[in-house]
Amino acid sequence: MHCGACAAGIQMFLSNTDGVKNAFIDYNTKLGEVEYDNEKINQKTVVKAVEEVGYGASPAQN
Repeated sequence: MHCGACAAGIQMFLSNTDGVKNAFIDYNTKLGEVEYDNEKINQKTVVKAVEEVGYGASPAQN
């Protein structure tokens, strides 16, 4: 991400993705949190959605 508008764009795109309940992307930390319905979408699909808009993404390591 290059600016706050990038984070807002990713957040808006994810928020409008079927199965995503809530998305928050923080430009300062370059991290995001996505809450989704496991019956409609999965983690791999969320990552692909971010990549669709031209950004890299990977699940957090716990």
